[in-house]
Amino acid sequence: MHITRVMLTGFFVGAALFSGGATADKAPDFSLQTPEGKVIKLSDYQGKVVVLNFWATWCPPCRTEIPDFVAVYNSYRKKGLEIIGIAVNSPASQIQKAVRDNKITYPVVISDGKVEASYGGINAVPTTFFIDRKGQIVKKYIGALDKKTLEDMIKGLL
Repeated sequence: MHITRVMLTGFFVGAALFSGGATADKAPDFSLQTPEGKVIKLSDYQGKVVVLNFWATWCPPCRTEIPDFVAVYNSYRKKGLEIIGIAVNSPASQIQKAVRDNKITYPVVISDGKVEASYGGINAVPTTFFIDRKGQIVKKYIGALDKKTLEDMIKGLL
């Protein structure tokens, strides 16, 4: 499955969407590799609040939100937060460069093309899922997140 290069700018970023109903769905497990070949499994993070961020190296709104994700991760990791960046439609060399250039401290993995489908289809990036300590998806956010919104969501789950 390939994601069309959708650039969420201007109006579309302002029209970012929250979704999530009264009943949460279990977050599908995955096993994906980092650009360096380390395997990351969602199930390894049981009991933690997990933020899954589907992004791409070529996506300006994705790159804009990365510093806030890094700052929030560094602030809340010891309280039980994990962030996993899932890079889509991006070569490993570009992902490695983005991780270095943006000083990303949370794990970043390469999509296998199946993980998007298991999360209901990712039609635009960035798309972010908030998963509670029980492994339930409690929110899906389409569009770039600002630091305050990201922190507010996380504080409510920690």
